[in-house]
Amino acid sequence: MLSARNQFKGKIKSVTFGDVVAEVIVSAGTLEIVSVISRTSAEHLSLKVGDEVTAVIKSTEVLINKE
Repeated sequence: MLSARNQFKGKIKSVTFGDVVAEVIVSAGTLEIVSVISRTSAEHLSLKVGDEVTAVIKSTEVLINKE
């Protein structure tokens, strides 16, 4: 469980892998949020289009959680 209050559940709309980072777009209805995370983290989570995830917003960072 995370202490961050700003969370929303959505589905991954796209994942774009770069050499070092991955851009993940999460969609929840009309809301979309873009997160840039390390490529290693995206691979470790096995993120792919259609996955249900939780976007966690903490200050200027967006964290991705997959259950």
